[in-house]
Amino acid sequence: MTSTPHSHLKGWRAGLLWFPDPQNPLAQHETDGLLVTGQSTDGIVRVLAIGAYRDLASQYPDLPITHWPGLCMAPGFVDLHTHYPQTDVIGSPADGLLPWLEHYTFPHEKQFSDSAYAHEVSAFFLDELMRHGVTTALCFATAHPESVDVFMAEAQKRHLRMITGKVLQDRHSPDGLRDTDTALSLRQTEALIARWHGVDRLGYAITPRFAPTSTPAQLHGAGEIAQQFPDVWVQSHVAENLDEIRWVHELFPEARSYLDVYDRAGLVRQRAVYAHCIHLDEADRRRMAEAGASAAVSPTSNLFLGSGFFDYAASDAAGLRYGLASDVGGGTSFSPFHTMHAAYTVARQRIEVQGVARPGFSLAPEHLWWQHTAGAAAALDLCGKVGNLLPGCEADFVVLNPKATPLLARRTAQTETLAEWLFAMIVLGDERLVAHTVVQGQAVSGNKA
Repeated sequence: MTSTPHSHLKGWRAGLLWFPDPQNPLAQHETDGLLVTGQSTDGIVRVLAIGAYRDLASQYPDLPITHWPGLCMAPGFVDLHTHYPQTDVIGSPADGLLPWLEHYTFPHEKQFSDSAYAHEVSAFFLDELMRHGVTTALCFATAHPESVDVFMAEAQKRHLRMITGKVLQDRHSPDGLRDTDTALSLRQTEALIARWHGVDRLGYAITPRFAPTSTPAQLHGAGEIAQQFPDVWVQSHVAENLDEIRWVHELFPEARSYLDVYDRAGLVRQRAVYAHCIHLDEADRRRMAEAGASAAVSPTSNLFLGSGFFDYAASDAAGLRYGLASDVGGGTSFSPFHTMHAAYTVARQRIEVQGVARPGFSLAPEHLWWQHTAGAAAALDLCGKVGNLLPGCEADFVVLNPKATPLLARRTAQTETLAEWLFAMIVLGDERLVAHTVVQGQAVSGNKA
């Protein structure tokens, strides 16, 4: 044991759920498992071994072990798209996306020029993520650089892997939120990349809000930065709402499609994640797939705002990578279980494609879980780092209590297959299922009651 390059070895004993092949939504379940973690020379705590307790325990005779009988360890959830500044507008009624932005989101986001206010909201948001078992997220800040600095500092304090960026919006936005100097907004983006990207486990995302709120000059400037820094992320919204799409066509008549606006600016590439992707055509999906871009599926938001349904079948046919996202605050819950349940509901809906109705289908429970863990990690180009418990993955995981509520206890006790057991938790679960959230080998949150 002394020859290992890792230190501070710990063992964690409970049930185990993970994905042996992170590209394949086929889960493995061990009723009495052992997870071994240790700190690498770079300071990151990683998984060293995973398997049945009976097989691994003898290989680590002096290992200090935390034992959680009756519970199950699973990968920390990965949220592929969310907005921390919209925490306090979640559950706000509106007639659709654009009125919701105008009446709630834009007025609220103006307040994030105040660092003290941004600090309070970001602290609550990150704690709420952990309470729900989310350990990695791709997150929007606001147009204010202070909103990025505060969020990154709070994430760093909690040792979380978080990715965020200053929102770029230099038109069709209210005073106090609009970038009045396009060149300055781009210089601020470059300064924030230098300050935060790659620090500890933090990452930066170049963040045009959506095409209508950026001038062509700002979008192309963002694309130039994306080319200069290929390891940073790009995040925005695309093809969410039909009214929004009509607006994009009016503003960018030269573009073939909404996605093509971003593509012409150099923003469709590896590590580019676009939220929603509902009203794409076959060419758009293929273009995203060949470029290595990914879709953030946001089912609670899409249902809440009446935007439409993500087309899983067409996305799979095109080879488009995707993962699940809460999209707080258009999304209606921080809970990955609510998001997975909504994704199942969305896939069951009949979709009309070019005038032809196509029946819905049932997503397998393992596939739903994969979309919010290993699949979302792959969509972020973080396969093998987060969203799984394979050796080499960072030691971020949740500990689930399938008896968290009387109904869960009753239903999970009667399940006969792994699929039934997972599906019962997806449909009936919420944050009470998360007994512990472990970040970098430290239990940081949970709902032990």
